[in-house]
Formats: sequence, C-alpha cells, structure tokens
Amino acid sequence: MAVVSYITLIGWIIAYVSYSGSADKNPTNRYHLQQAFGLMLLSFGLSIAISIIAYAVPTIASVLSIGYLLILILWVIGIINAANESEKPLPIVGQWFEGKFNFIA
Repeated sequence: MAVVSYITLIGWIIAYVSYSGSADKNPTNRYHLQQAFGLMLLSFGLSIAISIIAYAVPTIASVLSIGYLLILILWVIGIINAANESEKPLPIVGQWFEGKFNFIA
C-alpha cells in the first residue's frame, strides 16, 4: 500500500482507506502516506505557481518546466523508498512532511 499511495490521488485515497480500515497499522505505510500527501500538495502548489508565472512572463515558461521534472524525480524516489520499505524522507522536501498530517493516524 505504501507504493500505491504515490500513484495519483486515487491511489493515495485507496491506500488511505485501506490503512485506516486495517487493524494492523503499519508505520511504514503511514510514513509514505504522509510523504505522498505532502508531495501531492507541493506538486499542486508548484503547478499553480508555474502557471501564474508563465502567464505573466511567457518567455520563461520552458525554464520553469524544470520544476515538473524535479517533482517527477521526487515521485520516483518516493516509490523506490516505499518498495524497499525504508522510511527515508524525500530529498530536500521530505522533512517538511514528517509528522505534519495528523489525520493520517
């Protein structure tokens, strides 16, 4: 379920419902649910910011698209960590998400 939490919002919802409904709360699943949710929020916010900046200054839109590539790299790292069942935070942004989303308990 930890890997599924990184696969789109629907995958995250499936993993969350499965986690919250299970009697055995695996801490690794909880950790990756938090990391994936934080990454989704960051991705959504970055997408809005890039869209606004690209609309205001169209000439730098292609440079800003590097942000999408960085998010993709973070998704892949998260999936690899989840598949290896390690609780390592995502590079740079992972520590922001640790322990922040208390509704995932």
